[in-house]
Amino acid sequence: SGTDEHGLKIQQAAAAAGTSPPELCERVSGLFHQALTQAAVSFTDFTRTSEPRHQRAVRHFWGALRDGGALYKGSYEGWYCTPEECFLPESQLAERRDAQGHPCKVSLETGHQVHWTKEENYMFRLSAFRDPLQKWLRDNPHAISPDPFYQHVLRWLEEDLPDLSVSRERSRLQWGIPVPSDSTQTIYVWVDALVNYLSVVGYPETHGEWWPAAHHVVGKDILKFHAVYWPALLMAAGLAPPERIFVHSHWTVHGQKMSKSLGNVIDPFACIGRYTVDGFRYFLLRQGVPERDCDYYDEKVVKLVNSELADALGGLLNRSTALSINPSNTYPCFSESCFPKILDYRGTKAVGRASAEDYEFVASVASLPLQVASYFEGFQIYKALECIALCVRQTNSFFQRHRPWKLNQKDPAEKLWLDTIIHVTLECLRVYGTLLQPVIPHTADKLLSRLAVEPEERGLSSLTFLPRYNGKPCPFEGRQLGPDTGILFQRLEKSRQHQIETKKL
Repeated sequence: SGTDEHGLKIQQAAAAAGTSPPELCERVSGLFHQALTQAAVSFTDFTRTSEPRHQRAVRHFWGALRDGGALYKGSYEGWYCTPEECFLPESQLAERRDAQGHPCKVSLETGHQVHWTKEENYMFRLSAFRDPLQKWLRDNPHAISPDPFYQHVLRWLEEDLPDLSVSRERSRLQWGIPVPSDSTQTIYVWVDALVNYLSVVGYPETHGEWWPAAHHVVGKDILKFHAVYWPALLMAAGLAPPERIFVHSHWTVHGQKMSKSLGNVIDPFACIGRYTVDGFRYFLLRQGVPERDCDYYDEKVVKLVNSELADALGGLLNRSTALSINPSNTYPCFSESCFPKILDYRGTKAVGRASAEDYEFVASVASLPLQVASYFEGFQIYKALECIALCVRQTNSFFQRHRPWKLNQKDPAEKLWLDTIIHVTLECLRVYGTLLQPVIPHTADKLLSRLAVEPEERGLSSLTFLPRYNGKPCPFEGRQLGPDTGILFQRLEKSRQHQIETKKL
C-alpha cells in the first residue's frame, strides 16, 4: 500500500493550506498509514512516491520509454481537470455555473471544473498499442475482473485511442519528478504514480522476482489509467502487464455519492470506534459487492453485525461451551454409533440419532473451506462470507433441533449423543474461526483460543473438518477448552442520531 504524492492538486492544496507540498504529504500519508494500521490491515511495504527509491525507478522507466521510441515532443491543448489530473474530451463534459454564477465546463463523471490548457509536452504513442492491448485482453479473459469492467475496457479499445500527454511544463508544476535531461518538464503524475507498482518490488534490479505476478486492486474511477494506460506503458518499456486487475465499485451513503460539499463523508476512525475494527471490517467485506455501488448507513451496519457476529456466531459459541451442558469444559468425543458415516446422504432417512438434515448440513460445512478459498482467490469476499453465514445458521438450527440441554447426562447413551452434538458444533466453530481470520482477526483469535486451537493449527491448508466422521483421529478430542473470555462479540448499540430520528417518527 502507500500514497501517490505528486501533482498539481497537491501543489495547489499545500498552497491553500499555507504549507509546503512535502509537509502536506508527510501529514496526509501519516493519516493513511494510521488508518490502515488501526483497521488491522497489514502490508509488506508502505511506499510513498516522494521517496528517493521511487524517483530513481521513475527516471529509469522514463529512459526505457524514451529508448524504445515511445515518446515524442508535441503540442497539446484541451480541457484539463486538476483534481483528476487528466485531459477530458468534450463528450465527458457538461455546462454548469461556478460559485460566482459564471458559465463553466465540468467533468460529467465528478462535477469538477475543467480549464482550457495549451502547452508543449512529451507525448506517449498510446495509439500504437491498441492492437497489443486488445490481444492481451483476448488472450487473458480474467486479466480484469469482475467481467463488467473487462467488457468496459474492451469497448474503450474499440474507440479512438489518442496519444497521451505524459509531461507538464515545470513552470506550472514544480511538485513532481523532472523529466530526465529536460528540466523544463515534469513527468505526468499518473506515469509517476503507476510506476510505484514496480518501484516497490525493486525495479529496475530485482522486480523480476515479483513481476508480472502482481494483482492490483483499484477503484472503478481509475480503471482507464490501470487497464489502458498502464499496460501500454509497461509494454512500451519492455515489460508484461500485471497478472490481474481487480476492480471495485464505490460506497454511497443513503443512496448518495460521498462528497465533502454534501458533508456525507464517512470517517473510518469514527466507524472503528463505533463498530470495533472487526465489526467494521466484517460489514464492508460482507456487503461490498465489487461490480456495483453499495449503500452505507448506520442502521444497516448495526443490524448485520449484531445478527451475524453477536447473535449467530457468538451465541453459538456461548451455548455450545456452557458449563451446564459441558461441565468438564473439554472438546468432547464423537460417537460413530450416534452419527454413522453414510456415503450418499441424499435421500437418506435418519440413521443412528442423526437426521437426514444433519447429513446435509455436515456435507455443506465439509465443502466450505474449498468454497471459501476459491471465493477469496477470485476477490469475491462477500460470497465467501455469505456461505459462512449460511453454515453458521445451519449449525444453530442443528443445535436447536437436538436440544442438547434436554439430554440426561447421567444416561450413558444420552451422554454419547450429547457429546457428539457438542463435538460437531465445536468442529463447525473451529472451521468458521479459521476461515474468518482474514476478515475479523481479533474475534477469530478469541474464538479459536476458546476452542484451544493452537496458533500452528489455524492454517487453511491443514483444515480438516470432523475427521472422526471419516474414521480418522481428531487431535482436539478430549482437549481442555481454553479459558472463557466472556461474550465473543458485544452487540452494537444504534447510534444516538438514529435513536433521536426514530423517536421523532
